[in-house]
Amino acid sequence: MKITPQCVVALTWTLKDTLGDILDELDEPVEFLLGGNDLLAKIEESLQGHEAGAQVELHLEPEQAFGDYDENLVFLEPRNLFPPELEEGLVFDGAALPIGVNPETPPGHIYTVTEIYPEHVVLDGNHPLAGIAIRLSLKVESVREATEAEIGQGSMGTGFFKLEAQAPGNNTLH
Repeated sequence: MKITPQCVVALTWTLKDTLGDILDELDEPVEFLLGGNDLLAKIEESLQGHEAGAQVELHLEPEQAFGDYDENLVFLEPRNLFPPELEEGLVFDGAALPIGVNPETPPGHIYTVTEIYPEHVVLDGNHPLAGIAIRLSLKVESVREATEAEIGQGSMGTGFFKLEAQAPGNNTLH
């Protein structure tokens, strides 16, 4: 079956920066809904018409991937607002930040703790790959028709490098 605008595709990949350093590898196939909210537009566009077994090589500039880095999404917050077990890499949903953080912090972002000081915590609302051009080597492992329920849901539940609020110690990108 060829990849169409609304189907489910199982992918593996290797993600590198422009210097060739590996940023992420996905060895076990993960299913994504094309035509939903799972993949970046440029990836969906590049996959169209391919079949299982296809290899797709992409170079994505920041504006095609995770956007430019926005220094206005970096906030210095009082350390005492956060739990004692706080660690770098922990991710918070902007709508669920502790009471007392800067009211200018947009709630529609996911914030990563990037640095911890005795008195302050640095929260970064940029995607970890914002501002970076990336090279992506995709392998199409399988393709199938999406069910009506999957199409209605708009996602297979795993977005392409979708960040989600998580427990300490779980800071993978996928």
